Amino acid sequence: MRVTVRSASAFCLAAMIPAATACGSGSSSSNPFASFPPATVPLVRLSTDTFTNSTSQHATEVEPDSFAFPGLTTFQGGGTNAAVSDAAVIYDAKHAVWLISSLPISASGIQVAVSRSTDGGATWSSPIVVSQGANLDKDWITCDNTNTSPHYGNCYAEWDDNGQADLIWMSTSSDGGVTWAPAVRPAGAALGLGGEPLVQSNGKVIVPFLGDAFNIESFSSTEGGTSWSAPLQVSTVNAHQDAGGLRSDALPSAAMDAAGNVYVVWQDCSFRTGCSSNDLVMSTSPDGVSWSVPARIPIDATTSTVDHFIPGLGIDPATAGSTAHLGLTYYYYPQTNCTPATCALYVGFISSLDGGSTWSTATPTAGPMSLSWLPSTFSGQMVADYIATSFAGGKAYGVFAVAKAKSGATFDQAIYTTRAGFDVAAAQGRFSSAGERAVVARTRLNPSSGRVRKIR
Repeated sequence: MRVTVRSASAFCLAAMIPAATACGSGSSSSNPFASFPPATVPLVRLSTDTFTNSTSQHATEVEPDSFAFPGLTTFQGGGTNAAVSDAAVIYDAKHAVWLISSLPISASGIQVAVSRSTDGGATWSSPIVVSQGANLDKDWITCDNTNTSPHYGNCYAEWDDNGQADLIWMSTSSDGGVTWAPAVRPAGAALGLGGEPLVQSNGKVIVPFLGDAFNIESFSSTEGGTSWSAPLQVSTVNAHQDAGGLRSDALPSAAMDAAGNVYVVWQDCSFRTGCSSNDLVMSTSPDGVSWSVPARIPIDATTSTVDHFIPGLGIDPATAGSTAHLGLTYYYYPQTNCTPATCALYVGFISSLDGGSTWSTATPTAGPMSLSWLPSTFSGQMVADYIATSFAGGKAYGVFAVAKAKSGATFDQAIYTTRAGFDVAAAQGRFSSAGERAVVARTRLNPSSGRVRKIR
């Protein structure tokens, strides 16, 4: 199982703590949600923020499925950067090396850097710079791990340049991340962020991302990363602005089954009258070119008051097609029209045994959390831009941030997972959204992000 951790102040490798106690919503007189039912799934805390520098909001760990090693920042290990952000991790089977991509941030700009470990994470190399610029953003990394692929052992880094209208760039390494080819752009105008590259067994790389025109789009390469296709539209995005000043966006979460089918999930309000809240919707493709019409994941009825956002999709790598096992972790508000003081933030989980045709009963996994327990950013209170779900031994493990009540000005937000994982094969319920139709939306500019969003 891949478990990775990010902190808002700095980054560190965190091991699972077998003796860790279960996490719930906590008992505190400052809890404004005493009347809300607490989630009761036992959790394991994965990490602790040990830093004390005054330039950060401490104990505010966000965005699991990201990671960096000691030594990147000035606060540990003699690094030279003020902070590091947006990290992701992958294993390169051909070269037996773990690779971590991240964005080191300093006064001179932002880099895309890759760190290597050949001993299972015990030690790490100095960061290898893939690219640098004034405002690089949302990097990701993956490797071709199919030994029959013509490009076996190639690893692919992706990022966007926010300072150049979100131009998307790709770079390829064929030597375990030691060296990286000059960055290249997809053909045409690939503008956006949040790309998550996936590699099929034939060596084709498919990269779903959120386009700046507020579409989910995808581009690909069959040439081992020497050239990339122009982006194709997967779907337009119709998005409800989540209440309470929460930082969230329709960044896609992408995963691939054993047959190479690509699944992409994002938040979308197309099925809600008046765009009153977001559902999570999914589109699939066998080749990154032909995509299915987005289907709503039936977590609850379209008449519910629930708002769903920030999905993290995982697929059991031993399953495929109509018997693919899917696990989906996400955040939600039980009441969409809440205020910063009343929004109750939860983590939920839902699964499918048939490639997303039907879904289990959803399970509240953590919460309720108050938005006042979350760290502040320039674009709102932050619990995560993305989260993760991974399968191990047939069970699904969501990895997510949980916040508890602050002690004075000290935060208590860290990364957790479920103690036992979810047994997807034993999940109850078979709910389908077959036959549901999205409603037509008109376009307006979302003032919080400057991107075009669809809204009723």
